[in-house]
Amino acid sequence: MLKRVWGYIKALFRSTAEKAMKPEIEIEQAIQEAKKQNQALREQAAKVIAHRAQLERKIEKSADTVGETREMAKKALLKANDATNAGNADGTEKWTRAAQSLALKLQAAENNLTGLKSQYEIAMGQSDDAKTAVEQNAMRLQELAAKRMELLGRLEQAKMQETVNTAVESIGSTLDIAAPSLERVEAKIEERVANAQAKAELREATPEGAEAELREAISLAGADSKLEELKAELGLN
Repeated sequence: MLKRVWGYIKALFRSTAEKAMKPEIEIEQAIQEAKKQNQALREQAAKVIAHRAQLERKIEKSADTVGETREMAKKALLKANDATNAGNADGTEKWTRAAQSLALKLQAAENNLTGLKSQYEIAMGQSDDAKTAVEQNAMRLQELAAKRMELLGRLEQAKMQETVNTAVESIGSTLDIAAPSLERVEAKIEERVANAQAKAELREATPEGAEAELREAISLAGADSKLEELKAELGLN
């Protein structure tokens, strides 16, 4: 039960951490991990190729040993033959034993050369596979680098769009706030106009208002009389 709970906690923590991680950081981590894998692959491939190179040197050395041993065995046989022709029994025995020893050495050297050649064939295949793997992984790394540029570009576009969206939402919010304010101003103005009209009507209904109206009428009559006087002087009547 404890294992299940602990597993759930770890999974929850991992999920939360992944959600909190920024996309650009995740992209960079993926690239760095790919680079590490590429480096490790190159090191392994280098070991495989180095093993093939070592086998090449061993084969050359073994081939030289086979050639030298073969020549020495032939010379021992010739000396044994010369000793036999000369009636030298001890010489014949001596060089025959030397030829036999060299023949055993030659056989071992040839067997070793054959084994090295078999290993070399395998190493050649492994070396080619390693080179191919390195090339493919290098291409994969380039693809990831290109993908990183693309993703970072898209991420930057997303950030810009988010900024624009926030600005648009802010504008909409500002307009929503401004509208009631204008309505309140309009209401206040209408209220003042109404109050002014009401006060004017009340003023006309009072004695003071009537007196003011009378004075205005007298003033207008005087003005009309004065105009008639001026017209008469000008001969316009």
